[in-house]
Amino acid sequence: MSDASPQPVPEVDLPEQMKVRRGKREALLADGDAYAVGVPLTHTVAEVREQWAHLQTGEETQDEVGVAGRVVFVRNTGKLCFATLQAGDGTRLQAMLSLAEVGQESLDRWKSLVDLGDHVFVHGRVISSRRGELSVMAGSWQMVSKALRPLPVLHKDLSEEQRVRQRYVDLIVRDEARQMVRTKAAVLRSIRSTLDGFGFVEVETPILSTTHGGAAAPFQTHLNAFDIDMYLRGYTEIALKKAVVGGIDKVYEIGRVFRNEGIDSTHSAEFTELEFYEAYGDQFTAAERTRAIILDAAEAVGVGTTLTDYRGREIDLSGEWRWLPILDAVSEALGEQVDAEETPDNVARLRRLSADRDIALQPAWGAGEIILELFEQLVEETLIQPTFVCDYPESVRPLARRHRDQTGLVEAWDLIIGGVELAPSYTELVDPVIQRERLTAQAQLAAGGDLEAMQLDEDFLRALEYGAPPMGGTGMGVDRLIMLLTGSSIRETILFPLLRPEA
Repeated sequence: MSDASPQPVPEVDLPEQMKVRRGKREALLADGDAYAVGVPLTHTVAEVREQWAHLQTGEETQDEVGVAGRVVFVRNTGKLCFATLQAGDGTRLQAMLSLAEVGQESLDRWKSLVDLGDHVFVHGRVISSRRGELSVMAGSWQMVSKALRPLPVLHKDLSEEQRVRQRYVDLIVRDEARQMVRTKAAVLRSIRSTLDGFGFVEVETPILSTTHGGAAAPFQTHLNAFDIDMYLRGYTEIALKKAVVGGIDKVYEIGRVFRNEGIDSTHSAEFTELEFYEAYGDQFTAAERTRAIILDAAEAVGVGTTLTDYRGREIDLSGEWRWLPILDAVSEALGEQVDAEETPDNVARLRRLSADRDIALQPAWGAGEIILELFEQLVEETLIQPTFVCDYPESVRPLARRHRDQTGLVEAWDLIIGGVELAPSYTELVDPVIQRERLTAQAQLAAGGDLEAMQLDEDFLRALEYGAPPMGGTGMGVDRLIMLLTGSSIRETILFPLLRPEA
């Protein structure tokens, strides 16, 4: 082990403010510590504000408290200094330091060492100032953590790039950023409460898998212990269905999933997904559960049933939600009736209709894939009010059960709200023979280079062969749900979104 001392960080390129702050850090270290532990807190900032809210202007008490917070305002005068301390939740409290209370040496140290952004601890009496500001009149103070970088100007808006790239700064200066974190936590609690109330059991399933399930290009890694390539999961569906086979009749998971696809205002390569599966359910029971989850979440965050999406459009969650067959939606958009028959003539016709509208298609796509692309390009963004787009072609939903009434279609829906897909759902396919046929066809597409096709999963098929009950299942992007409830882009709903590295 080397005895060499760590080399100091070069200061040649540091801004002047940071050089000054580093000098103050050195002074604090020489006098004790610039980064304290064991801070003797007696109250939080919020507790002081709550317990002494009754004080009248100019009223003083002998009640002593010890509080800490980040300095977001400071004004130093000759014999009296003022500072605003901000807690992590944004709650603020004034601290006052007077010559009479702390003494000359302590007051001078405050003036010379404390900057905006520092965490400080003050101990003193709770009073109301002559202007009626609830305050702590400090008898002593301590530096808790010396900030070496100055905060941005608090009254000046951060750019979107600054907000997402330096979310820690965004959280310090913007209440909306702090509120978003709490909103997401409230939504997650609400989802769990709703599903728990229906008798569902929450489980955890593997993030790493030896097969990838399609839906998007996967992230690949290597497990050294087994010397095998593995994939980060794109969804939790297969594992949760295995749990239902095993007798966990109502099961759900909330967790991170990964899709190596484009990143934009509604897509992230890493996001939080809810999936739930219910034995003896179908697409209709799944729709009821999904609606309950969304309405309960809206109530939990206090937005009610009338929302405004991130594009400023009003959405009404009350009343019945529309069911719209995808073929009807596409036919209306095209102005002529279309179907999903996988015949050469029909595929050629669909390709002509797409070309007339400058919609690019993959050469290998059949009628089902073309119908889906036409829907996504022509219809999806126009569906503002809650809509269950249903009755998909069999080829584009390989894990869904064949429609009980319509040949060539499956019992599946996508919930579209605000022009964004929020949740897909199926009456799940549990016939292992048909499932093998579908997965074999998917595996052939995957072998041909289709990154969204599924691989053949023999363990999943083996589980189905033990007998799976009929079931309904749904997957929901939690971040998209929060987009809906807050009118934000997906990057605002994710605490630390994936970003291109800084140059």
